[in-house]
Amino acid sequence: MIVFVHGVPETARLWDGVRAAIGMESLALTMPGFGCERPEGFGATKDDYVSWLVEELDRIVEPVHLVGHDWGAALTYRVATAYGDQLASWSADVANVMHPDYVWHDLARFWQTPGAGESLLADQRATSVEIRAARFETLGVNHDDAVAMAGAVDETMGSCILDLYRSALPNPYAHWRDKWGPTAAPGMVLWPSADPFGDESMSIEVAAGLGAHHETLEGMGHWWPLQAPAQAAVVLASYISSIN
Repeated sequence: MIVFVHGVPETARLWDGVRAAIGMESLALTMPGFGCERPEGFGATKDDYVSWLVEELDRIVEPVHLVGHDWGAALTYRVATAYGDQLASWSADVANVMHPDYVWHDLARFWQTPGAGESLLADQRATSVEIRAARFETLGVNHDDAVAMAGAVDETMGSCILDLYRSALPNPYAHWRDKWGPTAAPGMVLWPSADPFGDESMSIEVAAGLGAHHETLEGMGHWWPLQAPAQAAVVLASYISSIN
């Protein structure tokens, strides 16, 4: 089974097109607080989300093919390096986030700043969904998907975003390097060549450090699962089939 994990500011809806095209049994998980309730007492830190993901995988009898995007990718890297016996394979993008020298992008730094992050999210919620969606459209997301993604960012998701990003200073590698190294399960690092949040050289270095295959998604942007779901499904299915 393939298990998909979304990122920020997304919901499991991100994977609908890929799942429809891939032709394999799959499940798309919903991160707590992202389009659903935030469980009482849930801290929404990166390690809280790792624990959540491990628990979800524990409910599945056989090892899974884990596919992560954005923060879902960061969680995938942690599971692959620290809980690799749960996986048949893994695939993830934004590998640069896991590089020792990674510096967070400007928006992340706003979210990580107490007061500034809260104000920014409040201002965004006070803006029309159409205006917020336009930002995603400039990054290659079609109008309907952009509107759906912008409309999903409510107060609950916003609070989780702030807690998640603030738990990852200066970067995820600084906290997770204790288990870093080649993974027990085979893995694939995806590099969408038009992703403004990516870095090819860092991506290649991270893939090498994990003993993973490095695959370029030529011309695809950060939201490749929405931008080119059929092409992405071909890449994922080909890799997974090569392992089975």
